[in-house]
Amino acid sequence: MLTCPAPVTRVHTLREALVQRASHPHATVLAGGTDLMVYIELGSVQPTAILDLWGCTELRGISGDGRTLGALTTWSDVVGHPALPAALRDCARTVGAPQIQNRGTLGGNIVNASPAGDSLPLWLAMDAKFELASVRGVREVPASEFWLGYRKTALAADELLTRIHLHPHAGDRLHYRKVGTRLAQAISKVVLGGRLRVVDGVVTEARVALGSVAPTPIRAHHVEAALLGKPIDPAAAAAVAADIAPIDDIRSTAAYRRRVAANVIRAWLETEARTPS
Repeated sequence: MLTCPAPVTRVHTLREALVQRASHPHATVLAGGTDLMVYIELGSVQPTAILDLWGCTELRGISGDGRTLGALTTWSDVVGHPALPAALRDCARTVGAPQIQNRGTLGGNIVNASPAGDSLPLWLAMDAKFELASVRGVREVPASEFWLGYRKTALAADELLTRIHLHPHAGDRLHYRKVGTRLAQAISKVVLGGRLRVVDGVVTEARVALGSVAPTPIRAHHVEAALLGKPIDPAAAAAVAADIAPIDDIRSTAAYRRRVAANVIRAWLETEARTPS
């Protein structure tokens, strides 16, 4: 931040934050800053003004037995919270080194809208809802409707992401898997977030979500359809070929991502198929 001449406005209450956002909709929002500071130093982002939310404690914390998470909740907060799903805590452990986990926020990862964002497929798998607030009021947007394109979201210019709402079901089987050069401190090549609900040996609900295989995190609808209404069938993983559109880039090839996406889904389903209902 030392090389950025943009003025910084620091807020300490949600009301202050929303008023500032309404007055300066083009200001760059700073949450944890773990991505933004890098982008500024690289010159790929050149803010004209910065709205610093870090001191806004209203946006921090986990409540409702893990059902509501503030947008400024850090990954370290998630790792240490026993009420949260194990898959979400597994995800938090892969987000950089402890220093990044101490500063990086859930909201920053979501709003950054990178298709390689570690947590994004998991929010899709959990049918999370994002609370978006402005001086005009509050609305909820399902994760499935939030990412509109490459680094584009449903946030209006005067809105901030304030909370994440989860609606867990006791019988759900939730899974997370990240594939990268290393388990942590590496950008993902493929990310899987999965959720199954199995009743009397039959899949009644399926969510299979992937990152790094399309311009946005996506649901693998063909895989989901192949799973519903029958016992868990690992062969359903092959249907992912109709769901994804990966690219070649500096981290991996499209062919690798296609193969790995199918493999990680199949491995997950094989494990679940051996698990008693």
